[in-house]
Amino acid sequence: MTQKYDAIIIGAGVIGTPIAYELSKLGYKTLTVDKQPDAGEGSTAGSCAIVRAHYSTEDGVALAYEGFKYWLDWENYLGNVKDEKGLAKFMNTGSILLKSEGHDWRKVKKHYDAVGVQYEEWDNDTIKAKVPVADVHKFWPVRRPEDPKFYDEPTEMLEGAIFCPEGGYVNDPALSAHNIMRAAETHGAEFIFNAEVVDIRSENNKVKGITLKDGTRIDAGIVVNVGGPHSYKVTQMAKGVWEGCNIKTKSLRHEVMYCPSPDGYDYLNDGYHMSDGDVGCYTRPEVGNMFLIGSEDPECDKREIVDPDEFYAGRGGHGKDNVLTDEQWKAQCYRWAKRVPSLQVPNQPKGVVDLYDISDDWIPIYDKSDMDGFYLAIGTSGNQYKNAPVVGRMMAELIDACEKGRDHDNDPFQYDFKYLTRTINVGFFSRKREINQDSSFSVNG
Repeated sequence: MTQKYDAIIIGAGVIGTPIAYELSKLGYKTLTVDKQPDAGEGSTAGSCAIVRAHYSTEDGVALAYEGFKYWLDWENYLGNVKDEKGLAKFMNTGSILLKSEGHDWRKVKKHYDAVGVQYEEWDNDTIKAKVPVADVHKFWPVRRPEDPKFYDEPTEMLEGAIFCPEGGYVNDPALSAHNIMRAAETHGAEFIFNAEVVDIRSENNKVKGITLKDGTRIDAGIVVNVGGPHSYKVTQMAKGVWEGCNIKTKSLRHEVMYCPSPDGYDYLNDGYHMSDGDVGCYTRPEVGNMFLIGSEDPECDKREIVDPDEFYAGRGGHGKDNVLTDEQWKAQCYRWAKRVPSLQVPNQPKGVVDLYDISDDWIPIYDKSDMDGFYLAIGTSGNQYKNAPVVGRMMAELIDACEKGRDHDNDPFQYDFKYLTRTINVGFFSRKREINQDSSFSVNG
């Protein structure tokens, strides 16, 4: 017997679970399907879960700053739900954006002013007082250790920093998705795991449902692709949808490194999230008094597009894709050692390798598609974790409006934020848009 729902969400990560949560609150009978064994166990589990406001566009800043309000009030967002695994915690460290040539920080500041983001401007003396292990020299341009000029002595100083006190990170990204799943279930949402979608069924360009690898057919008039690194494969299952997207998505391999904090510096409890375009790295505290060090995708770093099926099949030490590379470990750790000269760079790489689901311009697609009833929340990795609760509500309202007859392509849906006194044109995230040249074309969005 074929099962039937109002809406099927493909993907139970940190973006998929809020969509299920918000659609369920609107009265839709939802089923979320994921090939992993539990919520948040795909690429969400490998997220750095950083909550910061600096983006290259005003709409990006607004979406992120709205997201702050959810993370700062996490229990109320969840409806005070109980989760047997406990609740994820927002670590409100504050977020430092160094003023550098690697970031268009003047544009960020302009966007902060337009949106109403709280921030402080710090001079170099303030940076040193707040982050005593930091060297405030300028090291631009970003280079790799194999470049002989990498070791040139710096002669100029940074211009300071912009500090956003409401920023920080979430201590357990997988748990945050699990929390949202439990909240969704209180509104009737259902979830199935270890279930792989192999077909999007349709008739007369109207979605009819999905077929699983084991042959199970599940019907729904709404299907939402939130497949993370697999999103492009799911898009291609829906007849005519891939061809109708001017902006495409792909799966990018990404490495994050761990380095112990210098002796005497309690980075875990006293440190900040830092975004440092001058050395092409971002950092945040990690358990064990470690620096978590990620690449901000400078031009000198190689970008490797991979097949997500091959990557995840290699998990557990059986594939080369998910093993830290010596070259990139050195690049990220050595670059951060410029900013923190007393950094304890270990002899052996330690960190996380996972995949980003990126779009052509690193701005996500939150949209309907050319198939009636088939929706897209894709291209989100690297910079959308912090926006997840906002995206859930926005996508649910977009879907509801389209199902009630809204022609979103020609009359874009306008989303009213819950906390900020602001409306966003959801057409900004259209699959039909031209590549946004204001983007950083990097993890910064």
